[in-house]
Amino acid sequence: MPSGGGTGTGAGTGAGPRSGASSFQEMWRELLPVGRDRDSGGYRRYAWTGADADCRAWFRAQAEARGLAYEVDRNGNQWAWLGDPLAGDAVVAGSHLDSVPDGGAFDGPLGVVSSFAALDELRNRGVEFVRPLAISNFGDEEGARFGLACVGSRLAAGQLTTEAAHRLRDGDGVTLPQAMEAAGYDPDAIGPDPERLARIGAFVELHVEQGRALDLTGDPVGIASAIWPHGRWRFDFRGEANHAGTTRLADRRDPMLTYAETVLAARREAELAGAVATFGKISVEPNGVNAIPSLVRGWLDSRAADQAALDTVVTGIERAAREHAERAGIDLDVVRESFTPVVEFEHALRDELGRILKGRGGHGDGRPVPVLGTGAGHDAGILSASVPTAMLFVRNPTGVSHSPAEHAAEDDCAAGVVALADVLEGLACS
Repeated sequence: MPSGGGTGTGAGTGAGPRSGASSFQEMWRELLPVGRDRDSGGYRRYAWTGADADCRAWFRAQAEARGLAYEVDRNGNQWAWLGDPLAGDAVVAGSHLDSVPDGGAFDGPLGVVSSFAALDELRNRGVEFVRPLAISNFGDEEGARFGLACVGSRLAAGQLTTEAAHRLRDGDGVTLPQAMEAAGYDPDAIGPDPERLARIGAFVELHVEQGRALDLTGDPVGIASAIWPHGRWRFDFRGEANHAGTTRLADRRDPMLTYAETVLAARREAELAGAVATFGKISVEPNGVNAIPSLVRGWLDSRAADQAALDTVVTGIERAAREHAERAGIDLDVVRESFTPVVEFEHALRDELGRILKGRGGHGDGRPVPVLGTGAGHDAGILSASVPTAMLFVRNPTGVSHSPAEHAAEDDCAAGVVALADVLEGLACS
């Protein structure tokens, strides 16, 4: 895990600029303990909780330390501006600070910390900005609390209606408006933000790679080509609650068995299509050790390289689930809770990133930076329908993500900061 670093104050505060490497390490150490669970070692930075508030306070402090204009938009997304936010054609870098349950340190925060560090690096170089620059933290990207990913960016882009957002509830029955209000934000203000997005000329998100493609090629940094289409489906299996000790096996209507068969079917269908499918969350009623369940609710996450393959996988899983349910006398409802089609990042911007990084020797030998696809969703993918977007990936030596074992080496993080600084200089500076 990255460690070490400098001790100076923020660039632009009068104490002299720090290099991106030193400021990265300092910020990383400050953010590292926030929302970390002592037992698991993973992070529980859920939307509109105390840990989320601490992350937001950290972001604001970093913005103010650098003399940036700080603001929160109508959907709770945070912005730190260098230059006039109303001027238009702005270049924006950023990511998110929230986490999945017991997630790793890098997914999201690496992009936000690297964005501030890249600005420090550019100030250290003494470059002149000719376009406004902003750093962003999009809220509730992981969807860990309310079950829908990228809530902040979906709202801003008009891909989630205010009415639908107001219906979101967490596992304790708390609605999104209640959670926002408790955190001091106005839930009645949320909604599309086309005027803000129209002022953005390019959005670049740096992210730890959630796979091993860069490790296999030996490259510290890569450029995203596309995000696979992906979605989440809820499967409700309804049977009959009964006594676990006195009910004959032949007399049971046990939805857990049908759910288990469906989990196995998901693995088979994914393997056949060269895709991925995961039942990673489950809710059981009445949830007693000595009770046959009346309801088993499972959430499917499935992703594939193209729409046809994804449709084949999900259709096959649902078909198998219904066949098993019919034989066992189980009622089944399937609801698609979210879906994101394939995202092809704008080719012109993607190619410009490749030109900038190759021209500045991002590898030290003039080789092109690798371009790779990903099965993970990101705010950049949501915003791509409204704004030219691109992504940079930093090498993950194990490919592990959404886990405390998620990792990126210190040298690779530093390479990511330099690459992002090079890109921002190429896009926003003379």
